[in-house]
Amino acid sequence: MIALVNAKLYTMEKKTPLEGAILLGDDGKIAAVGADIVIPAEAEVIDVGGRIITPGFIDAHTHMGIDEEVHQPMGDDCNEMTEPNTAELRALDAINYRDRSFQDAVQAGVTTVMIAPGSANVFGGLVTVMKTAGKTYKEMLLLPEAGLKMAFGENPKRVYSEKDKAPSTRMATMAIARQGFFEAEEYKKKRKEKDFNLQTENIVKALSKKIPVRAHAHRADDILTALRLRDEFDLDMVIEHCTDGHLIVEELKEAKVPVAIGPSLSNRAKVEMENVTFRTPGILAAAGIETAIITDHPCTPIQYLPLCAGIAMREGMTEYDALRALTIVPAKILKVDKRVGSLKVGKDADIVVWNNHPLEIMGKPEMVFVNGKQIAL
Repeated sequence: MIALVNAKLYTMEKKTPLEGAILLGDDGKIAAVGADIVIPAEAEVIDVGGRIITPGFIDAHTHMGIDEEVHQPMGDDCNEMTEPNTAELRALDAINYRDRSFQDAVQAGVTTVMIAPGSANVFGGLVTVMKTAGKTYKEMLLLPEAGLKMAFGENPKRVYSEKDKAPSTRMATMAIARQGFFEAEEYKKKRKEKDFNLQTENIVKALSKKIPVRAHAHRADDILTALRLRDEFDLDMVIEHCTDGHLIVEELKEAKVPVAIGPSLSNRAKVEMENVTFRTPGILAAAGIETAIITDHPCTPIQYLPLCAGIAMREGMTEYDALRALTIVPAKILKVDKRVGSLKVGKDADIVVWNNHPLEIMGKPEMVFVNGKQIAL
């Protein structure tokens, strides 16, 4: 049992922080949060001297452990570029949980990440949610199947036009997407055990809203195309990247769709990123759209996630919305908010003690706890 005392707690359950507060952790969970807490005699008491404490930060879209920064001679495990529909794949089966990026994440106060297949294919496969510290992947795992990755726009076009096969146009991308869901509808109606097809089974999971569609879309027209597919098949969807989101605020607001913005700390590497700006997260959050900030690691290295939110603040995002974009909003998007994303009794004790404000350039974790265990920095 630990008791962190004399803290400025950003619980993310309230808009304003709790000053001079106490946070009690026990058996991997948060046991108490507040000012008037009786500290049990057996607790290890740590006076943090008025420092800021936040929930562990969450990156809702990375390729950690499958697109490794130290590349292997035969390339990474991020994209299976053999067919435009590889819905049968799972990111979990390729993750190297000893990849250095997990250590980088902890050192930046990032304790939970979503890991996705790449965006080469229209249907990329299933995404996974993990903690960034633990002795084994089983200890780190939160959700093995947390969404169906799909890609719209330039990436599938580029990959498959080079192979002289579809899709080489946005029309073909949408046709392949629509065909996949039509086939899943028929399969769902007529399925028998002998007809089991893993690829179609995973699309049925999205069709049945057991998991959301994680839609890679940068440009305004691609975002609206993804939403058209959502409405056509009544899907649960998150718009990933959403580079042009600030250009279609009303459409996104009307769609009531959550967004994960990034990578913004990068160059305009693709034609779709012509309008990239750190103003986008603040504009969308101010409009009432649930907005997370992401790195798309390794496009922006995971350790710069707090910096991305800090720059978004500089460009107009409020402090509260910027912190929400790294905590409770991605937790909700990933459907793990019952366990992480805020400092609340009963949630996992994923806690970061900062030497300065976490979104300032000098902000750095002094202590990081994952599941109540202090991690060496």
